[in-house]
Amino acid sequence: MVQAAKAAVTNSVDGFQRPTSTPADGSPTLCDLFARTASRTPNALALCDPPNKLRLTGQPAACLSYAEADRAIASLAMQMTNTGLPTGSIVAVQMANTIEYPLILLAAWRAGLVVALLPQLWRQAELTEALNRLGARALVVSSRIEIIDHADLAMNAAAEVFSIRHVFGFGSSLPDGMTPLDWTIEPVDTVMPSGISARRAAIASFDVTKDGMIAIPRSHLNLIAGGLAISMQSGVPQGAKILSTMLPSSFAGLVSSVVLWLLTGGSLSLHHPFDPACLDEQIRADQCDTLVVPGQLALRMSEAQTIDAQPTLRHVIGLWRTPERVASSTDWGSSPAVLTDVYLFGEMGLFALNRILDGSAAPITLGVTRSPEGTNIGELLLTPQGTLALRGPSAALAAYREPPRQEQSLLTAPAEIDYVDTGYAARRAGTNGTVQLTATPPNIASVGGYRFRNDDLDQWARRLPSGTVLMAVPDQLNGFRIAGRSGENARARGALSELGLNPLMTEAFRQRESSNPD
Repeated sequence: MVQAAKAAVTNSVDGFQRPTSTPADGSPTLCDLFARTASRTPNALALCDPPNKLRLTGQPAACLSYAEADRAIASLAMQMTNTGLPTGSIVAVQMANTIEYPLILLAAWRAGLVVALLPQLWRQAELTEALNRLGARALVVSSRIEIIDHADLAMNAAAEVFSIRHVFGFGSSLPDGMTPLDWTIEPVDTVMPSGISARRAAIASFDVTKDGMIAIPRSHLNLIAGGLAISMQSGVPQGAKILSTMLPSSFAGLVSSVVLWLLTGGSLSLHHPFDPACLDEQIRADQCDTLVVPGQLALRMSEAQTIDAQPTLRHVIGLWRTPERVASSTDWGSSPAVLTDVYLFGEMGLFALNRILDGSAAPITLGVTRSPEGTNIGELLLTPQGTLALRGPSAALAAYREPPRQEQSLLTAPAEIDYVDTGYAARRAGTNGTVQLTATPPNIASVGGYRFRNDDLDQWARRLPSGTVLMAVPDQLNGFRIAGRSGENARARGALSELGLNPLMTEAFRQRESSNPD
């Protein structure tokens, strides 16, 4: 399966092309990878819910074999198709990290749909902008995630988006107008699109650049290439038992969990971040050999000897949304588990490096990364501006390419750029092709998995009472955090909530223990 995926990535293309019923070209889609494992080992464990799912979403936890997951996917694909969604429609998804997430992804792809990944913390303002930008035809949500009523959020956002025709929900007590989805319904024969091309768009994710929010399309082959970059470096074996704490609501979150699972043909246990006691219990109960967590958290677990206490763990994949901090991070301990650092650059792309023998971060080396068969998985290079750039089948070149200037003639037009500039300043660390990241992109603050323009923070602050300040300040764990200062914190929080902004902004004005505004 992995061999076929490696060969396929060499054929990937960029661009937002939607699935059609044209004949398949022989390259596997992500649905094909699932189907191959399901036909080979139908009774093997495929997906497992977080043990605390009942508290998170109000639904009981479940585990599915490949045969059971295949029926669930067929059922969900049937339910969406029967609503009349045409092939190629964009379906936006905002859900908890439970088995419904990978099931709805595979069901949508089986039905010939494109999935728009919506970050969990987005509220009405961001949801409305993203849905309008893509012209999404449907929205799928968990009815609630912990104390947040996502069904109500979805209905309010959909009311402001003309293109939305269906709002689907998992869970109970759904509001009027929302169509329930239930993967336990027995599927019946339904005509599905045939010949879906692996080169057509599978997802659209969202990033924030100096020009504002943009949508990033990626094909099945682009996603497979991203998964291969991680699996080949980490050495995760076929049939691996993977536990992921990463929400599949971004390119990195998706390829490090769902795509990695499909490539290995093993099992995927999901953990909704973050409950340390639950995570420890889940690793042990599911006998997981591979753990996918944020990079900083992986090091903290190692220091607390949590990793050493898990006898089955052999691979830890740490995702760094602050890639400039990997080089100065603490050393990996003497655990038998191998740590793989995954450097993330928003939605632009990623690359992975294993820790060296002494536990320190491996040097970043310019050049092409190839599979043992010679497949180009990705390339790192320095731009003339002294920034790190990505090139290869998983880098979203088309989305980040600057439009040509109208005043340029054919004689003066610059050569077409075939790489994605991450904006991270970098310098050569020697004569052996290694580089060091030295600075983050200007005017962009990364808070966990969310990126903000400093200009946008200023604009939101202007809508609040006079003298209010909203800014991004350095944070040891997340790179940055959003901080606010106002004479009336409660009023500022209420105003931001009414504007439909996410909790990273509204909680910037929470009252501190010292009672001083921050």
